[in-house]
Amino acid sequence: MRLNKFISHHTTYSRREADKLIFDGKVKVNGKVIDNPAFEVEEGDKVAVNGKPVKKSTKYTCIVYNKPRGELVTKKDDRGRKTIYDTIPKKFKHFIPVGRLDFNSEGLLILTDSPKVAHVLMNSDLPRVYKLKIKGEVTDEMIEAMQNGVEVGKEGAHNDSDIDKITLKPFISAQIIKNSPKYSTLKVAISEGKNRELRRFFAHFGSEVLDLKRLSYGWVSLNALPSGKTRYFDKREYKLLKEFLHKFKGE
Repeated sequence: MRLNKFISHHTTYSRREADKLIFDGKVKVNGKVIDNPAFEVEEGDKVAVNGKPVKKSTKYTCIVYNKPRGELVTKKDDRGRKTIYDTIPKKFKHFIPVGRLDFNSEGLLILTDSPKVAHVLMNSDLPRVYKLKIKGEVTDEMIEAMQNGVEVGKEGAHNDSDIDKITLKPFISAQIIKNSPKYSTLKVAISEGKNRELRRFFAHFGSEVLDLKRLSYGWVSLNALPSGKTRYFDKREYKLLKEFLHKFKGE
């Protein structure tokens, strides 16, 4: 793991703060000052910041954030747009988001102080459930693609995306709540959520996603958490996470 990433994951310093500490000569690895943020920290290396050892904790904390529209899931934006870290309490500023929700999407976002937990959840096939409002009606072609999967192009992707085509897996489930020529609403479950998957899916059929809200991720649900607020995982969610991590490790 890169040194700056290691420090930001195991301390309260942000990645940028870690970079500055490294450039200022305040970071040592195995007793030697390292001034390169990209230095690779290996298993067993001893890292110290300002003379204090950085300890890798075996404990972890997870929170749920109900992200509003108009926030980016990133530390800082070069265009000055608001990020989730402008809203969530400062004590969570070093937490890692599990996946992303784009600027115009809202809903459930899990954050954790454990790189391992973040990695496992992001790379799992746990169902992500969304409620969507799209322009126009849900067509037979859309339903068939939801059931069988489909290859889509760049329509609906970020302007700076360099991924021209992606193959989308079949949806886990899809419920049409309202279907009309003006707009339609659906509740869908998918097993991944990368590269603006749902926006690209509907753009492939000439439709536009007007509203997108994530309701749940695996066994973790948004429920009545107000927009812009956070909560800790409850006992049940931690229990199921522990079981899932154990299962994931055994696969």
